[in-house]
Formats: sequence, C-alpha cells, structure tokens
Amino acid sequence: MFWIEIDRYNDTDIDISATSALISIVGIDQYTQSLIAVNKNLDDVQKWIAERMNKDQKIGAATGKLRNFIIEPFVPHRDTEETYVCIYSHRFADTILFYHQGGVDVGDVDSKAVRLDVPVGETVDETAITNALLKEVPAAKRGMIAKFVHRLYKIYVDLYFTYLEINPLVVTDKEIFVLDLAAKLDATADFICKPQWGEIDYPPPFGRDAYPEEAYIADLDSKSGASLKLTILNKSGRIWTMVAGGGASVIYSDTICDLGGAKELANYGEYSGAPSEQQTYEYAKTILSLMTQEKHPDGKVLIIGGGIANFTNVAATFRGIITALVEFQGKLIEHKISIFVRRAGPNYQQAIPLYVFGPETHMTSIVGMALGRRPIPQENNVETATANFALPTGEKEPNKQKLSALNKEAPKTPVVCNRNAKELRPNPVEITLILQPQGDAKSSPMFTTTTKSIIWGMQNRAIQSMLDFDFVCCRNEPSVVAIIYPFTGDHKQKFYWGHKEILIPVYKQMKDAMTKHPSADVLVNFASLRSAYQSTVETLDFPQIRTIAIIAEGIPENQTRKLIKLANQKNVAIIGPATVGGVKPGCFKIGNTGGMMDNILHSKLYRPGSVAYVSRSGGMSNELNNIISKATDGVYEGVAIGGDRYPGTTFMDHIMRYQADDNIKMIVLLGEVGGTEEYDVCKALQTKKITKPLIAWCIGTCAGMFTSEVQFGHAGSCANTNKETATAKNEALKSAGAHVPDSFDSLGDVIQNVYEHLVKQGYIVPAPEVPPPTVPMDYNWARELGLIRKPASFMTSICDERGQELIYAGMPISDVLQKNVGIGGVISLLWFQRCLPPYCCKFFEMCLMVTADPRPRMCARAGKDLVSSLVSGLLTIGDRFGGALDGAAKMFSEAYDKGMHPTEFVNHMRNKGQLIMGIGHRVKSINNPDQRVSIVKEFVIANFPATPLLLYALEVEKITTSKKPNLILNVDGVIACAFVDMLKNCGSFTSEEAQEYISIGAINSLFVLGRSIGFIGHYMDQKRLKQGLYRHPWDDISYVLPEQYNNDN
Repeated sequence: MFWIEIDRYNDTDIDISATSALISIVGIDQYTQSLIAVNKNLDDVQKWIAERMNKDQKIGAATGKLRNFIIEPFVPHRDTEETYVCIYSHRFADTILFYHQGGVDVGDVDSKAVRLDVPVGETVDETAITNALLKEVPAAKRGMIAKFVHRLYKIYVDLYFTYLEINPLVVTDKEIFVLDLAAKLDATADFICKPQWGEIDYPPPFGRDAYPEEAYIADLDSKSGASLKLTILNKSGRIWTMVAGGGASVIYSDTICDLGGAKELANYGEYSGAPSEQQTYEYAKTILSLMTQEKHPDGKVLIIGGGIANFTNVAATFRGIITALVEFQGKLIEHKISIFVRRAGPNYQQAIPLYVFGPETHMTSIVGMALGRRPIPQENNVETATANFALPTGEKEPNKQKLSALNKEAPKTPVVCNRNAKELRPNPVEITLILQPQGDAKSSPMFTTTTKSIIWGMQNRAIQSMLDFDFVCCRNEPSVVAIIYPFTGDHKQKFYWGHKEILIPVYKQMKDAMTKHPSADVLVNFASLRSAYQSTVETLDFPQIRTIAIIAEGIPENQTRKLIKLANQKNVAIIGPATVGGVKPGCFKIGNTGGMMDNILHSKLYRPGSVAYVSRSGGMSNELNNIISKATDGVYEGVAIGGDRYPGTTFMDHIMRYQADDNIKMIVLLGEVGGTEEYDVCKALQTKKITKPLIAWCIGTCAGMFTSEVQFGHAGSCANTNKETATAKNEALKSAGAHVPDSFDSLGDVIQNVYEHLVKQGYIVPAPEVPPPTVPMDYNWARELGLIRKPASFMTSICDERGQELIYAGMPISDVLQKNVGIGGVISLLWFQRCLPPYCCKFFEMCLMVTADPRPRMCARAGKDLVSSLVSGLLTIGDRFGGALDGAAKMFSEAYDKGMHPTEFVNHMRNKGQLIMGIGHRVKSINNPDQRVSIVKEFVIANFPATPLLLYALEVEKITTSKKPNLILNVDGVIACAFVDMLKNCGSFTSEEAQEYISIGAINSLFVLGRSIGFIGHYMDQKRLKQGLYRHPWDDISYVLPEQYNNDN
C-alpha cells in the first residue's frame, strides 16, 4: 500500500512510484462515491487527484478541501469476495459485527450484520467467532476469517481502539486484503500505548482547518494541570466566547445558537481546573488577537462566562484576563467589541471592572444581553457573601466599565436580574402532576450524617472544604477520618474543625487505613489519571467501601469499563471519573463539590431541601445548586456522575434512589449530547418506574448547527448517531412525560413552576429557615480576598517563581537563556537587580575563574557530605586567608576619596600598625608576577570607562614593592579595586548605590562564589581518588602538657 501525503501548496507535482498499472484511490469517506476511483492507470490517477486537490468538496453539511489521498495497488477480486467487519465498544462489552457481503453498496449493516458481544475483560476464541459470525461464509474460508478476526480483536483491545471498521474486507481463496479501514483510538491511553502507537497527529475534522492558535492552546493545555481548549469555528464570526467549565461552555454555545447566532459563533472553548494568572492571560490574549485580526461591520461581542466555580479563585484567574484586555484596549475600541461577563465563585465580585454579573443572575442571561435580546440592567441585587464586606459599598454595585475607552451608555430600563422577577420567565410551563405512591425507601442512602470517608491523595484544600461543610451542617464529627498518600511515611496532618485544630492520620499503605478505620465506607480518589485505575482496583478489595468517587479526568475507557464491571460485581457505587463528586446537604460532600463556603451558604447546602438532581458536569452541578436554591426550598441531594463516556454510575442508578426516598419530592436531570442513558430514563417514565416530577434538559443542542464535528469539553460529549444528539434526547424526554424547558435559559423557570405547584397542592411543605453556625475563614483565604493584611516575614526584589515562568529581576528565565547573558549576566540580575554592560558581566566571569583555586582542604576528607564540606571550607575564608576583597576595597577607597597621596597612605597604615589588605603574596613578587593579576588588570584597563582606584592601587604597589618585592597588588586587591571602579564608573549605579554595595560586603561575594567552585572540585577529586579520612600525624604535633598533675585534694 502506498500512503502519499501531497504538499497542500503544490498540487501539480505528483510523484507515484508503483509497479502496478492498476491503482485504486480511496478518499476520506467510503460512502461518498465521488471520492473513490478504481481501476485507474497512473495517468488517470494523476489527473483524478489534480482535479480534486485543494478544491472545495461538500460532505454532508461540511465543506472543506481535500489535501490527503491514499493510493494503493488495485486488488483484483469479485464482488462476492467482499465482506464487512466492525468492532465497537460500549459500556459492558465489545461488539463484533460481521456481514458476508461488503463494499460501498452494503447498505444498513447494523440491521444486516450478525454480532458477537465480548464482555469487558473477557476474551473470545476462533470457535466462538466461527459459530456466531461465519455461518453464511463458505466453509473453506471460515478458518482463515476466524483467525483474522480473532487477531484483529486482540489488536483492538491491546492498542485501546474504541471503534474499528473494515469495508470491504476482501477474502480470496488464499489471502485476506484490507481495502478500507476507519478507526478511532482512545487518545487518553497515550501514556500506556505511546511506544506502540508512535507519534500520532490528530487532524481537525473535515471542513475545518487547523489553526496555529489552536495548537498553541493545546500546547499550553499539555503543560498544565488545568484544562485549556480552543476550537475556531468561524474566524470571521462576530460572537466570541471565553467560558470557564466544560459543561458551561456547551450551554453558552447552545444559548447563542438558540438565539440565532450559530452562523456568527466564532469559537468554542473552555478553561477550567484553576488555571494560573499567566495561563488565563495567554488564553485571553490568544482569543483577543483572533478577534482583532479582521473587523465586522456590526462590531463584535465577547462573552466571558461560566458556572459557579467549585474551587477556582475567580479574581486570581481573571487578573490574567484583565491584563489581556488592557493590553488590547486600543484594538477593542477600534473593532467595536462589547464585553459581557457572568462569573461566580470565590471572590468573583472583585474580578472584572466591566459589566459583571454574579450568581444572582441566571448563567446564560448575558447571552441575550450581548445579542441585544435582553436589556442590560443598570444595577444588580448582589447577594451578600462572605467576602462582600470587603467591598467599599453595600449590597448594590453598579455595573460600570472602568476601562474608560470601553464605556457604553447602559439602557435606561431597570431590570432586576434574579429569579423573583416574573417578567424574566419567557416560558411558563403548565404541568399536570401525577403523584403515585412513592418508593418504599428500602434502598439505603448513599450518604448520611454519619458517613465517614478516606481520601486518596494529599488534597488539603479539598479536605478542609469537606470539614468546613461538616461543621456548618452541625455534624457531630468530621467526615474525613484518614488520608492515603503512598509517597510519604505514616504521619498526622493538621486541619481545622470550626475554631479548633485537629489531626487526621496519613497512611502510606491503603490496608493500614482500612484496618484502622473500619467505619469508613466512602473513598474519594484524587489520584492522577495514570494511577487512578490501580488505586481504585485496590480499594475494591476492601468490602467496607460502598462508594468510590474518582475525580481524575482522562482515564482510558477500557480501564473505566473494567472498573465498572468489578464494582458491579462487588455492589460498589462509583461516582466519576471526571467528576467533582456529589453533595447531600446537611450530611456529606465529596471534595470540592459545592464550591467555597460563600456558595454553600448562598445555595443553602447546609440543610436539606426537597429537590434531588443528577448531572454529568461537575461545574454545572454547582450552577444547579444555585438555580434550585433560588427556585425551590433547596437541594436534598446532587450527584455529578462525570463527563467521561462511561461514568461509573448512570443517571438511572441515582434517579431510582431518588424515586425510593420519601424525602425527595422532585428530580432534576441535566444530561448532554453523547451516549444513550437518557433513553433509559424515558423508558422508566413511560413504565411509571419514575412517578415523581422530573425536570430534564440535555445540553449540546448546538452540535447539530455546526457544519463540522466539534469535541466538547467532556470526553463523552460526542454524538455518534442522531439518537445521541441533545435535541433528540430532549424530544424523547418530553414525549415520555418529563418537564423539558425550551432552553437552558428557562430551566430555572420550569423548576420553579413545578415546585410552586407541589407547594400549592401541599405535597411540599417548606421548612422554616435555620441560620447556620459561623465558620471561621482561613487566614490565607482571608488575606487573598483582601480582608486582612499582615507584614510579610520576608521580602524579595530579585526573583519571583510564583508565575508560569521564573523571573530574575524582571527578566523571564526564557529571555535569560535566549539572550545568552551567561553567568555574569545572571550575577548582574540577582546581585544588582539590573542588566549591566557586557564588559561587567565578563569581568565577573573572569573573577570566578581566577579565584576558584581548588587547593587541598582537610574538610574534603572529614567523612562529610558535599554541603557540609563546602560550608566548612567557606568558614575558613577571612582577611588573612583569602577573602580580603572587602577590606581592600574599603581601605583603598577611603584613602583615594580623602585625597591621600599613595606614599601618605602607606605611611598612615604603617603608623597604625595595620597591614594593607590586597597587598602582599606568599610566593609571587615583582620579579615573579601573578598572571591572574596581570590578566584581570589588563582587561579592566582596556574595557572599563575609568579605573582611578585601580591606578591608585598600582601606585601604592610601586611604593610597597620598593620596600619588599613580594608586597605586590594581589588577586584580592586587583579585583576589589576594579570592582569599585566598575560600581562608580559604569553608569549603572548612583554614587549612593555604589557606596552601599561596598559597605554591605558585596565585593567579597565574587571570591566566595569562585572559591566555592574550587572547594566543590576538590571534594569531588578526593572522592574520585578514594582518599580516606585525614588524621593529622602525631609526630607533627608538639605535646606540651604540664609535667606534674597537681591534686589539691
């Protein structure tokens, strides 16, 4: 087979080396006849490709250019020799489809093919394949095909395929040929299969080109623990989004499309998982640069939105966005870009100086405002939050844009942005309640007020959040009893329980935690995607665990399906993977579910309500908490089953628990595009297994409006058939009897209508509100919110390692390396907070070279480690034993500044009985000069702008050497004087700064650093030579003990 990729910029040169005269060309879609050519010779192939290369082709709703062609030798065969085989995965098994006829005219193989289901974790042999699939195949070919399918299935499993189709599979009397193959790999298995896969380039869907900006964001995402996604749909569109959260990003796209903005929607993307300020800056800058590449006659709109954050500090992440907005301020004005913001979570109030809406506003309300379908309120009813008293005003904050250039006159019509405004209910829902006898409540609840959990992973912030939730719910004892962390030994970790400090044990081994805490029945697994499978399998060995929450996203689907099977065998419920967890108000919450204490109090999660919900999205579960708390008496229980294709538990698993619980009066389901689990809910509604009112909405309705395939934020958010689309699911749910809103925008209205009917009929009796106990705010969080201040214990002005990149005195480390400033440049940045001229940096490096001097030192042979030996050696440095630079600099500087003649200076020091630092050498003399001194001296005189102190020292040397030839200016002296000349004459320092560096002892730093190099070299040399401990010989010690011992007793 010849796989030819032809340069997209050159469609004229086609070089095909093939010995066969007949060649077949297979295009990208085997069902599109115009993209397939067979029985062509070489000339025909060249002509056929040239006619289609870089030409627009329409396939379905997508239009794109063909640039890659597969060219292979033609395999002569009869139509009767073509067969069809397909393998695909689903929740409990892999299905092998086989049909004895194949080719482009095969038709609906789903209805024609025979199938064999292979349960997860099991294998299949050739006999089973023959008996189940090959009855219509001639007996002579069955063995060959069975062997092929058997090996094909093994490859399918071992290499983590999720779909593999061959059509046609040509089976001759002696050989098998694969003529066309389509397959899907599970990209999350890259860390397992990369050695077998090699480097795989995942191309964009047909109809959409790959953009460098998408690649840049993908690279940022790969280097971050956060999630950063960007897909460019229409670069010329006027509606751009910057949305936090996978589920929220889908809902914003849905709402834009519902309001008629599908053709103008420019991008899909999301950022989540607490990205840093630098990461959000890079993300925002990328989107703003795309927005401002071309103008739109109607101007453009940027919608910055998201659900209520679980743990991300919104103010911290939005500082990066604000930095980008300020940087692009001029272009934003020029391109007439309007910006609308709705965000909620920790510290959202201080995040953005624009039209900002918080949790008091329905999440997608800003879309209508941005598109001119809804008036912009002049002020919001901002609800009091824990952090609200940090604001300079009261509860009402005007929606002002503080970027003066972006000011717009707001509409004069006052609109209150909350659920109590009746005029904001565009879709009132009339309902007819069918209240049948409820469940017998025999199903045991997943969480209670006595639930105890073990946490896998050192997630201190999440654990403290759980303990604060316990406290505000008035639990008698903490819900977290132990932590498992394999990377340290057993110890105890300190946390807060209300005002007091408590200790929670940390275990290295899981079995120790389980044995010592037998009452724990929940494990919250924070392991990474690479280790979550193994740690969960280990957990399932302990019967005491009834529920496991797997937080990690991106676990390979094969591993998840094995976990589901094993958990079902052991009657264990798995929440996740790719989830934030779940919450049962007044009882228990998993990890960061529910967000910070602000949102827990706002959403009244400290006490139970009457509504239970189940969602795929973790971020949207927090938004549901907010919506339900405003529309009803609150949440009774809520679970986010996870965004991966195969969640551990399904919607029905939880809905049936809710159906059986008499405390739950109504149920909310938030599904999404992809999968078919919502149809199980439809069936349960139709058969009256579910009798409680069910309000349902599936997000992802926008998917059908895109001309090319878009992978949304969750791995499972992808419709493989029309049945899996959100629109089809919503219609099915509505037909089955669920209360389905017209859009997510009106979901809260439907919930409120159903609730009010239940209250009116006496089915729900709202309980009186009880204020929760006060939970102290952590000191660090209060400081981050700006509620308190405290002097820092340390201050630094030379480096900052907090951001995405290490910074030396304002210069990113990447610039330090790219500009090749060298060691001297690093010294200038870290020691002097500035970039000094190149000759200064060269001077520093020369000084390090000449002062290294690795003389043998006893400390290297004292049996100590490197650091101890180095420190011991450095402690020997003094004025008389190296390190006379500071003393020399001070002596020569004082004499020169006082105007003393060199002779006068020498006489003055002699009269004081003091040695002149920097003068004299034990070996070298005027007749045997020190080459190090000569080299440094010549460089300094040749390159420094002025060297008055060095010239002064050389005059002193003439006087001292006239008295004794070894009283020369030594290395310490020449470096000290040159250093002073550099400080005072290079133009980078004021006279005060130069004097300060001299007085604080900075000059001796070069000697200490250079000598450290030598000490380390000597240490390594002694170890390499296997030198033993040094013991000073007795005969080199003079013992002068007293001659007689006097005993006064």
